[in-house]
Amino acid sequence: MKFKNIALMLVMSFVLVLAAACGNNTGGESGNGEELSGDVMVDGSSTVFPIFEALAEEYAAVQPKVKVSVGVSGSGGGFEKFSNGETDMSNASRPIKEEEVSALEEAGIDYTEFEVAKDGLTIVVNSENDWVDKMTIDQLKQVWTGKATMWSDINSEWPEEEIKLYSPGTDSGTYDYFNEVVLEEEQMNKEATLSEDDNVLVNGVTGSKNGMAFFGYAYYLENKENLNVVPIVNGEGEAIEPSAETIQDGTYEPLSRPLYNYVKHSAVKDDAAVYDFSKYALENAGAMADAVGYVALPEEKYTEALEKLDEIAGK
Repeated sequence: MKFKNIALMLVMSFVLVLAAACGNNTGGESGNGEELSGDVMVDGSSTVFPIFEALAEEYAAVQPKVKVSVGVSGSGGGFEKFSNGETDMSNASRPIKEEEVSALEEAGIDYTEFEVAKDGLTIVVNSENDWVDKMTIDQLKQVWTGKATMWSDINSEWPEEEIKLYSPGTDSGTYDYFNEVVLEEEQMNKEATLSEDDNVLVNGVTGSKNGMAFFGYAYYLENKENLNVVPIVNGEGEAIEPSAETIQDGTYEPLSRPLYNYVKHSAVKDDAAVYDFSKYALENAGAMADAVGYVALPEEKYTEALEKLDEIAGK
């Protein structure tokens, strides 16, 4: 997904101008005044991808000789590449798993987890669907485990038509989060169409009147004219739609979640380009998150992360 619309360009231009005015290492040189070169390899979550795609595009204006490659193998696929030594940084839409920690330990790779933004896992249906006005987590579980296959199985006033399901693939952190919070580790309906590409899920729902899918909030915003969002009943019994406000204040629960970037210590210590891009990413992650449709963290969180990064790099 390419976030190259005019609004994003204006926001990014403002970010660069403001950062240059504040002297925070976005004036075309690295923090120590050097023009850098090299490659920075990033992979992982499709949910976090839009943030780092935008960061990489803007960083190219700061350090044009540094090539930042951002892959989209899913959180699980990204961690696999990370433990294989193929990447310097790994994006994830859920915390690292115990087996992934073990794989990194066996490979002798030290790393640090940085939270970069917040997201609201968003449930969507076709734009012609005018009957679903809200759903509970239990109803979602019934649908996605296959216990309810027709709309009328959920509500007798809804159509007696089969629900078509579209889900992120099993390497996706979004799938893992949904599996834990909604499915509670039960088997997902085998009739669901799975894909690591969120645009495939969007197209599936827009092409099917009875379609339903879930993915990151930014993908919903990018396609909101062609989709209907499903309000989710939270623990207080209120039907809440995802928004910057409800994700940040936690009322859109339990589907609000943090987004992460994992950084390899040796890469930050030994490669000036990796350190410089990591620093740039943390300095600008909040603005980029807002620009592409996610929710920035409080500024002090990024300040703490930058201090930790410098500690890792021995600065």
